[in-house]
Amino acid sequence: MARNELIEKTLTDAMNYARTFLHTGKVATYIPELAKGYPDKLGACVITTDGEIYSAGDWHQEFTIQSISKTLTLIMALQTAGYDRVFSKVGVEPTGDAFNSLVRLETKNTHPLNPMINAGAIATADCCMNSKDPFGDFLALTRKLCRRNTIHLDEAVFQSEKKAGMRNRSMAYLMQGDNILEHDAEDVVDLYFWMCSLSVNVEDLANYALILANNGVDPRTGETLLEDWIVRIVKTLMVTCGMYDASGEFAMKVGIPAKSGVGGGIMGTVERKMGLAAFNPALDPKGNSVGAYRVLEYLSHYLGLHYFSGSSYTVS
Repeated sequence: MARNELIEKTLTDAMNYARTFLHTGKVATYIPELAKGYPDKLGACVITTDGEIYSAGDWHQEFTIQSISKTLTLIMALQTAGYDRVFSKVGVEPTGDAFNSLVRLETKNTHPLNPMINAGAIATADCCMNSKDPFGDFLALTRKLCRRNTIHLDEAVFQSEKKAGMRNRSMAYLMQGDNILEHDAEDVVDLYFWMCSLSVNVEDLANYALILANNGVDPRTGETLLEDWIVRIVKTLMVTCGMYDASGEFAMKVGIPAKSGVGGGIMGTVERKMGLAAFNPALDPKGNSVGAYRVLEYLSHYLGLHYFSGSSYTVS
């Protein structure tokens, strides 16, 4: 099938548009290893359901998946522990608070409000601990959905997170004290840090996003990789909670299920059409990548990807 010239041109234009905003962001510093990122790096990848791959910029640059892993943790938790157990430990409501806030664990509800904030991801990671090899199984799941068997742990980032992760430990101990965690807080937090420290690129994430966009089926092979009920839950939470406390603004401006991470990545899904991902380590004050956000915003506007848009690109 011929390549779609509109997608190619729009992706090039989106990159040029996004570069004008890179100076407004700053790399994450609360994890010392992430402070070494280059704020001018910018890459993007779009993969359509007909298997065409459109890449631009620093698409091959690896970075740690960080909070995008929370979607994969939720998938593994639902597969391992089931719906009832997972959502007995964590809710599904947006918070309006920062991703690393622990205030609501004490002031509103002992249970984290959703799986896309740190406390919620730690709770869902706890649901994965009954697996025989929790991290090995998580790595295998990630490799399968991203279609790359060489995805690996960035040991330096893991050690940096482990050393600087006192706030996450505080959340874990609060939840262990309230009997939300069933396993030792230190073990659960280590698993959470491992999950966040996988090294990926935007093509990996676009492959994963395509599986979600096609309701768990790889459109290139016809293989069912995820059950559709799990995909539905994950995409719904991506819409409402996937962009930290900027999720409402992103839903309004871009209008696709998406998940960001402080490593600089954002992954988005366009129902039955494409998976897309972008990367830029420069973050806005809410922890979302400045450049990646602008790439997705531009693509959504000019390709008509917003889920309430009346028009969209054509494949032919």
